[in-house]
Parts: sequence; structure tokens; C-alpha cells
Amino acid sequence: MTLYLNYLAEIDSRKGQGLAPKPIDDGALTAEIITLIEDAGSEHRSDALKFFIYNTLPGTTSAAGAKAAFLKKIVLGQTIVPEITPDFALELLSHMKGGPSVEVLLDMALGADAAIAVKAGEVLKTQVFLYDADLFRLRDAYKAGNAVAKNILDSYAKAEFFTKLPDVDDEIKVVTFIAAEGDISTDLLSPGNQAHSRSDRELHGQCMITPQAQQEIVALQKQHPDKRVMMIAEKGTMGVGSSRMSGVNNVALWTGKQASPYVPFVNFAPIVAGTNGISPIFATTVDVTGGIGINLKNWTKQLGEDGKPLLNNEGNPVLEQQFSVETGTVLKIDAKNRKLRDENGAELVDIASAFTPQKMEFMKAGSSYAIVFGKKLQTFAAQTLGVEATPVFAPNKEIAIEGQGLTAVEKIFNRNAVGVTPGKVLHAGSDVRVKVNIVGSQDTTGLMTAQELEAMAATVISPLVDGAYQSGCHTASVWDRKAQANIPKLMSFMNNFGVITARDPKGVYHAMTDVIHKVLNDITVDDWAIIIGGDSHTRMSKGVAFGADSGTVALALATGEATMPIPQSVKVTFKGAMKPWMDFRDVVHATQAQMLKQHGDNVFQGRIIEVHIGTLLADQAFTFTDWTAEMKAKASICISQDETLIESLEIAKSRIQIMIDKGMDNAAQTLQGLIDKADKRIAEISSGEKPALTPDDNAKYFAEVVVDLDVIDEPMIADPDVNNAEVSRRYTHDTIRPISYYGGTKKVDLGFVGSCMVHKGDMKIVAQMLKNIEKTDGKVEFKAPLVVAAPTYNIIDELKAEGDWEILQRYSGFEFDDLLPKSTARTEYENILYLERPGCNLCMGNQEKAEKGDTVLATSTRLFQGRVVEDSTEKKGESLLASTPVVVLSAILGRTPSAEEYKAAVEGIDLTKFAPPKTAPIDTLSVHF
Repeated sequence: MTLYLNYLAEIDSRKGQGLAPKPIDDGALTAEIITLIEDAGSEHRSDALKFFIYNTLPGTTSAAGAKAAFLKKIVLGQTIVPEITPDFALELLSHMKGGPSVEVLLDMALGADAAIAVKAGEVLKTQVFLYDADLFRLRDAYKAGNAVAKNILDSYAKAEFFTKLPDVDDEIKVVTFIAAEGDISTDLLSPGNQAHSRSDRELHGQCMITPQAQQEIVALQKQHPDKRVMMIAEKGTMGVGSSRMSGVNNVALWTGKQASPYVPFVNFAPIVAGTNGISPIFATTVDVTGGIGINLKNWTKQLGEDGKPLLNNEGNPVLEQQFSVETGTVLKIDAKNRKLRDENGAELVDIASAFTPQKMEFMKAGSSYAIVFGKKLQTFAAQTLGVEATPVFAPNKEIAIEGQGLTAVEKIFNRNAVGVTPGKVLHAGSDVRVKVNIVGSQDTTGLMTAQELEAMAATVISPLVDGAYQSGCHTASVWDRKAQANIPKLMSFMNNFGVITARDPKGVYHAMTDVIHKVLNDITVDDWAIIIGGDSHTRMSKGVAFGADSGTVALALATGEATMPIPQSVKVTFKGAMKPWMDFRDVVHATQAQMLKQHGDNVFQGRIIEVHIGTLLADQAFTFTDWTAEMKAKASICISQDETLIESLEIAKSRIQIMIDKGMDNAAQTLQGLIDKADKRIAEISSGEKPALTPDDNAKYFAEVVVDLDVIDEPMIADPDVNNAEVSRRYTHDTIRPISYYGGTKKVDLGFVGSCMVHKGDMKIVAQMLKNIEKTDGKVEFKAPLVVAAPTYNIIDELKAEGDWEILQRYSGFEFDDLLPKSTARTEYENILYLERPGCNLCMGNQEKAEKGDTVLATSTRLFQGRVVEDSTEKKGESLLASTPVVVLSAILGRTPSAEEYKAAVEGIDLTKFAPPKTAPIDTLSVHF
């Protein structure tokens, strides 16, 4: 009774927060609940029954195991519970998705009691989350002449688990809710500083947008009980930024439909929309939950006589409204004809892209991965029976254009494609199932990934995956009670699953809080690889990497596959030469500005950026591929030269070896396997057998951008433009300004050098600048705090060996201590240098932030409202993004430098340089490596 009484105490505590009892995942607690159910005289029996039926998590949780075993006893008549008849027990088992419930159903379907076997078989026909062990049991029983097994396999071969589901409604009535004007980041839907609660869906749901917004949604639902609420980003894109499944979970929680009456707070089928559509990663997440994502196009740019957009006095495009979606507007989604209509049926906009055959399947099945598992199930059954699988699912679109070459991403997808027509070469727009080589899970979304794996009954990593890594970087700054409660549990789960983990559940090796993207960049040892990671900055500079939601990451871990259309590509090349005082980060920002100038609209959005920066090592090239998340690209591919790629792979090998030496490899020797693969790839390149990946000369691109390095003559700042009169233009990454714009007078309250955007060279720049100022002025005085967080431990080790760490230590007023990590978040800063623990630090904003209302100059990735800095009552917080030397100098001056001050300060500094590739390889490798 101890666990049960503790649970009751927790329920009382949650009641004070307006929360229902937390769903149960603990088998020991479930066992106590079962004991109470069996005790007819217990005062707790009634509540225990409710908890058992309605509040126990499904899948492979230990609670699901205990529940399934007890339900089996009821079905077999071994125990009697008046409130749970054998038929009701089977119904409950049908809602438990897989794992122990499927094992129990198979036991009964293949058991001696013929009547029970038939009933269990009927339930099994509705299940899709079966794995090899389950399928092999069915196959073996079928071969032994078991009629029930044959009947189940017949059903699977016809995909009746899908065909017998209700079709998507031809018409869906909606009422609009504008969540915000402008781009809506996933941080608004699932704030980073609430990351600790993401696996507690009801609790986390309370943080979506604002309490007022939540009340407004509930009011709309009461006013329009026959309609769904459609959440909208007015004049913007829905779901930009991080790849948070928790964002979609929250939208579904407030506006979606309950997936099962016996599983609390798991909703599906949200409906979201944006004037400029849905961001690529968020669109995938919507698919995972069987939702609908609509590109409204309800505002368009007014064009002048020259065909170019008209601009207002603020320099913003003049927009013209095509139709209103003001909150409370009633609309009709015509799913049959793929149109959005007004209340009277008049067509407003074509929404065919939201209702492709594949997306319609996701909607019908309630999730995209139910379709993935279902197709595998059908294929297995048909092969076992020796019959053709019944054509049920929409055939994958295969686009092959005679005489047209392949872009880099088309080559990678063709190499990794699974189940396509033999000999067919596919181009952009084709739907492809691909093998995934590397998978990454980060620590603030990892618990949701673990939940998804449990829900789909997965227990071990797919043998198709070359390597997978679970990070500890997002919770590196503060080892508080929330982190201590969540992270060890996550690391233990992932380690047991077969993933390399940043923290050792057994405590043997030192915790490694390195930024996940840096680790994934190192363990990607093939430029033809496909990488899936639970973070939008999964954008490796080797291979092609896609940031993804927790469900897609779980699916990749469980199956070693992912499904998506081959994206179109935009080719980015460079001409001219970098000025000696410029840093490569400025080139990255200038690319954004020059693209918008050349094309007017963001041609990067939703596409692959194929960037030809082959003379940069992978660490430095990642600064570009990483920023493509802010460019709203689907992903990025770096086209590298042979010699550069070989050197990058050698560096990767050395870092993987460090991980092995620390004791991080597992029984499967995953890390050693990656070193072997790197050796193989190096040999292929060196011999000329298979050079570095390049596109074909006759490949076709959606657009091309040529970046002129000659015109970049001063640092470029990404500005949130917090006071822009056009609200939708605030907090985007499209406002890129030269440093002279600020006239050397903009006050800076805090500087931050860190995040996945920086590499070892950036840390050396900080040290060199301090040395130079010390040499000329005798000492360094900071007029604003400077927070420095190296992205990885190996960078710190190399800085120590090369003598740079000593000067950083000398000027630091705080240095991290792994033996005594911070247990509380810093809320106030002094004008000193802070040396923080490797990890995400301020960039994530989930543990620590700048002081409210501060103007922050940072090397980080995002400038969204409230992420790095929140507003104060007197002033809006703002986070401007710039190169490392600009940030360091601004912290020393307490303001932005003038262009002249900047040039003087970086004289003699080894900035990150880049020169466009030529026909013959040139030596532009940085002195930092």
C-alpha cells in the first residue's frame, strides 16, 4: 500500500495545481492497485478500478505489463472482476498499442481455448505495433496449421487494420483562433523553460501560449460545439524554430481529439494553419499526430508596375488581405475537393498540399507511424502467406525525369531508398522510404521520445542504424531537482535501448554534456548518410540531416527508417574574396540578406540548401549548415572537396576514439563500428573509388543563390527588430543589418559566446582578443557580462593544451565545476567573464536566461521573444546575433562597436576564413585546427 498511498498524496498535490491524477507508468504501483481491486472490501477499490482502467499508460511501460497480465487472467476466467468482463478486458487490451498487450493477445489467440482464441484474434487484427518476435510467433503457428494465425495473417495481408478505420470526413467545420501575428515559434507553444514537464502532458499543456489564450480556446469550443478550433499564425509561418513534439502535443491537447478513452491526455488530429504555411519540421510533427496543416495565403504582397513588392516607410512589404481569418471566423475544410471555404461554401484557397494521399492516410490512421508499421505488417503477412498484398495504401509517388541529373540530396535519397521500383532513379517530389544511418535524441525531448518508443512497443534499437546518441546538453547549465529527477531515468532507458548516452547510468564514465549537434557532426562518418535528430539544428555538414519531432526520432530508432518526399534544392555558391577583418559568421548572415535581395521571397523555406563550401572543415562548415534552420530550410548539404572531407573524417575519428577511451562504447561496439566506417570512407576517397559527394552538372535546382563575398565589408547582425511597426516582422531572422547601422551607440547588457554555432576557433578568438587588449591596455575590463560556454569538453582540453584556456580562466569571475555543478539558475550578472559548462547554456533559455529587458548580443541560434531574454515591465528584451569577435568587443565596451573600432580590435586575430572552392583544391584550412 505504500506506493498507492504515495500516489494519493501526489494526487492531492496536483489537485492544488488544477491537475488530474498523473497517468501511471510504474508496474509496482499498478500491482498494488490490482491488489486493491481484488480486495472486495477495500475502501480504495472504486478509485483503484478507475486508475487501472482509465489512467494506466500503454505500450511497454512496466505498468502496461502488469495491466496486460491481469487482463489476461480476467479473459481466461482465472480471476473475476465484476466491473471488467472478459469482453471489456479484450477491449482494454486493444487500446494498449503493443508490447505486453500484444504478447498477451498472442498467448490467447494461439492458446487452447478456441472461443477465446477467435476473440483475441479479432483484437489482434486491429493492432499494428508488432515486432519481429510477435510476427515470428504468428508465422510459426501458421506453418504449424493454426487456423487463427492464418486468419490474422489474411487480415494483415488485406490491411484491414487500416481499411476498417473510419474515413476522413469530407467536410470539417472549423472556427479560427489566431495564436499570434507573425511567425509562431514552437517556444510559444511549448516554452523551453518548461522543458522539464514535457513528459507530463497535462501539466505541460498549461504553459501553451498564455492562460488567457487557453481560456479563449475553451470559450470558442463552447460557442461552437460542432466545430474544431483551427490555430493560426496570422501573417506568418506556424511552428518555426525547435522541433518540439510537445508543441504539437499541446495544440492537440487543447484543440484535438482524444486518441483513446482509456489513455488520458494523449490527443491527436490538431488543425493548424499559417499565412505562410507550416514550417517543415512542424509539418512532419503534425503528420505524426494525424493532424492537418494548412497554408492559408490569406495575405499577399502588393506588387508595383515593375513586378517587385511595394515597400512601406519601414521598408516592409505592403500586404493585401485576400480573406479574413479573424478569431471566431467559421470556415469549412473541404477535404474531398481539397479546398478551404467560407461559412457559405465559397472557395477561399486551394489546400491540396495539406491533403495529399499520404497525408490523408496519416489522418485516417491517427498518425504517420501507424502507417509505417502497418505497411511493414502487410508486407510480412503477404510474404508469409505467399500472396500479393492487397493494394490499399497510396502508391509512393515516383518522379523520374529522363536526361536530368541529380542534386546531392537526390543522390543520397536514391542511395538509401527502400522499396522503390528497381532501377528507377528518383527526383525531387518523389515519396521515399529511406534507411537512416545516425539518430540523435536530446535531453529535453528525450523523455517524450522514450514515451513514444514505449507507446509503439519498441525495446531495442534497429540493427539498420549505424549509431545513435542521447545528449545531456540542454540540461547542462543547472543540475537542479528537475534535471536530477528526469535525466538519469532518460539515460538509463536510452542506454538499455542501445543508444550511446552522454551520462552513464552506471556512473563509470564522466558525464559528457557536449552540444548534441557537435557530437552528431563527429559521429556522422559518411557524406552519403541520412541523419535524424530530435532538434531543429540537426544539420550536419556531412550527409543530409533532418531535425525531427520525438515521434519521428522514435520511429527512426525503432525501425532504422524514415519516410518523406525528396525535397527540392537551392544551390548556394560564392564568388569574390572575404575581407581580412571579416568572420565566416558574417558570410552566413549575409547569405540570408543576399538571398532575399536576389529573390524577394525566401526561396530557402522548406527546401534543401546545397551549399558549396568545400574548403571548410566540417566543424567550421557546420556554422553555415546549422544556420539553415533560421533560414527555414528543410535541411542543408555541404559539398566538400576530397582533401577537406578526409581531414574532417580524421578529426571525427579522433573524437570518437576519445569517447571510446572514456568508456562510452556499448556491447555492440557502436563507436568502434563508426571508426571502421570512417576508415572505409577515407580509403574510398583516397583511392578515387568513390570521391566526395557532388551533384551532377545537369542537376535541376528550384533556385540558385550566388553570394558575393566582395560586398561584405563589415559585421552583419541578425536583429529581432522588436519595435518594428509591422508586428509580423518582429522576431524573424530576416532582418540582417551591418554593424554601422547602430552607429557604435547601441547599449549591450550581456554578451554570450556559445551554442552549436561556435567551434574551437571561436574560443581561440575570445582568448586572442583578451590577450591583445591586455597587451595594449594592461588589463581587460568588461562593461557588460560575457558568458562563454564551449560547446564540447574536447575543445576545452585542446585549449588547455594550446595555452588559451589559461587566459580565459584568468579573467573569469566564475568557472564551472563538474564536481559541484550549479543547482539553481543564475538570475543576475556582474560585469565579469563567466566560463560555463559545455552545453547549450543561454541559447536554449530553458534553465538560465539573461536579466529581463536586457539587450543581448550572442553567437547563438535563435532570437525569438522570451528565449534568451524575457521582457521586463519597462523594456523589451532583445537578443541580437553576431560573430564571436563582435560579441566579445561589445561586452568589453558595453555597446556595439563602430566599424572602425571593430576593425582595429580584430587586427592580427585568426578569424574563421573561407575562400570559394576552385577547380584545384586550395589550402584554406583554418589555423584553429
